[in-house]
Amino acid sequence: MSARPIGDRIPAPLLFLAGGTSMYVGAALAVGLFDRLAPSAVAELRLIGAALILLAWRRPGREAWRGVRLVRAGLFGLATALMNVAYYEAIARLPLGTTVAIEFTGPVLVAALASRRLRDFGAVGLAALGVLLIADVRWSGSPSGVLWALGAAAMWAAYVLLGKRVARAGSGIDDLATGFTVAAVVLSPLLLLGPEGGTSAFGVTNLAPLADPSLIALSVGLGVLSSVVPYVLDQVVLRRVGQARFAVLLALLPATATLIGVVMLGQLPGALEGVGILLVVAAVALRSRDGDEPVPEPTVGEIGGGAGVSGDRGPASGP
Repeated sequence: MSARPIGDRIPAPLLFLAGGTSMYVGAALAVGLFDRLAPSAVAELRLIGAALILLAWRRPGREAWRGVRLVRAGLFGLATALMNVAYYEAIARLPLGTTVAIEFTGPVLVAALASRRLRDFGAVGLAALGVLLIADVRWSGSPSGVLWALGAAAMWAAYVLLGKRVARAGSGIDDLATGFTVAAVVLSPLLLLGPEGGTSAFGVTNLAPLADPSLIALSVGLGVLSSVVPYVLDQVVLRRVGQARFAVLLALLPATATLIGVVMLGQLPGALEGVGILLVVAAVALRSRDGDEPVPEPTVGEIGGGAGVSGDRGPASGP
């Protein structure tokens, strides 16, 4: 009898937490780059790193670079990239756990509108109340941070809707590779942005830090930690537990982000902010999956490497 793959021997919740931890450790490391590069530029570097790794791994064929499939993948890639740009701009101004809690309103709202069950509207109400508590605490200190986090929520909702189209096509990680590549090219001017307080807000002089090999290596590492590893792990988990249980597991992410923020960045939430985060966690756990469509089975070439983007949900590796 052949040995079971190691991924099948590890409990699904542990795999999910590993993906979430990888994602938010990457985000915490990204914060350390914001004094040298604009947050949007760091997001672009992460995107380039993830695109290069996925291209080398998947090597999409010619058909992936043509017609409707390329347009669909490109739009999905742009939604994902803009979500991460807004997310990085938000965590430059707000604590990590706070940002994640606010942006979860995007997928929660999409799930509620898809199913139209009373419990899902209740989930939206809990999420809205949680965000109001967080915003009440944070608005006076950083209104732009709250707005960036809400922008990330909107783009996460767009990611969910566009991800359905990619999922139906069943081309998974190959389309993720081409989509990230398109987005990296379109958003390349973000590399010209300078850090806050720098000598130039926009210009070629802001490319100077990119001459540092360690910064480039860290950017590729961010792509691995925040995109590649979580995307692969959440697809493994999704195939094993299904969407209903996966939806409950998603509720762990705001709490995971808060814990990483406390441990790595010393970002301890206040009482009202903590209550707001807990309300968002409850909202994510409460929402049902009745409006979802099943995730296509992975193709032979994708088994073991992630089945591609699932339907109506946010990514465990999302922001």
